[in-house]
Amino acid sequence: MGMADLIPGVSGGTVALISGIYPRLLAAITACNMKALHLLLRGQWRDLWQHVDGAFLLPLILGIGTAIITLAGVLKVLLETQALLVWSFFFGLVWVSSLYLIRDELGSLTFRTGAFLVAGIAVMLVLGLGPGLEFPRHQGGFFAAGMLGICAMILPGISGSFILVMLGMYSAVIAAVVERDLGLLLFFGLGCATGLMAFSRILVWILERARGETLALLVGFLLGSLVILWPWQQVVETVADGKGGERPLRSLPVLPHQYDAILGDSQLLACLLSAIAGGVLIVVLHRLAQRSGTPGRAGAGLDRE
Repeated sequence: MGMADLIPGVSGGTVALISGIYPRLLAAITACNMKALHLLLRGQWRDLWQHVDGAFLLPLILGIGTAIITLAGVLKVLLETQALLVWSFFFGLVWVSSLYLIRDELGSLTFRTGAFLVAGIAVMLVLGLGPGLEFPRHQGGFFAAGMLGICAMILPGISGSFILVMLGMYSAVIAAVVERDLGLLLFFGLGCATGLMAFSRILVWILERARGETLALLVGFLLGSLVILWPWQQVVETVADGKGGERPLRSLPVLPHQYDAILGDSQLLACLLSAIAGGVLIVVLHRLAQRSGTPGRAGAGLDRE
């Protein structure tokens, strides 16, 4: 999940859903409530541990944190040196993830769920092809970005990193992690905690009442995000990076042969192999989940107190 949360277009929630832990994840998050605070203040550590499912939540948090801290620098270097191959790998991940979600979570589409699926695709296409946003890069901006990004991180189908890309904050957050800027990361973390506590309860409420429509919309988001992850992009709008240079703000997808003619070598064969590798990784994750038990459904198991 930590690896996925670093990738624009790939959601930690998608990995949780495919691997079968999504219902338990939502239950553990929503258990961090007033009862948990009451147990904490009274020093009832064992009851608190059981109430928030600490045996599940602690290793999950440690795993996510470890992946983000150790891999952020590697990902930053790869995006600077092997961007086409990296984005191709992400594309394969998302494409195969969406196919599994359609098969396992949506089943046979009705007119209503189909409409939500199309709506999700349309929303992401508008966001992906429309003008980019520029979010303020100070403490308040990091706090707000954390609040918005974390909401997407626990949703199957929409990526928190993708939201950060849309806000123009992805490179800033990655840089803060790599450079260990604890001040900015503290505000980002506070924003994440605030958004997570609020949004998880809203999400559970929605899934209990409109599970099929919600998942169809989320899968639509996932499919629509493929336009952002398409490896061959032509930058059409830039913005100052604050260091005397410029960074991309908006780009549009082009075909590999157009990329060859405009921007250089498209590395078509290598990109295809990279995309296949991304898809194979999702297949392996899904089979591992099946070996350990039937993957959980996103709307199941949400009645935990």
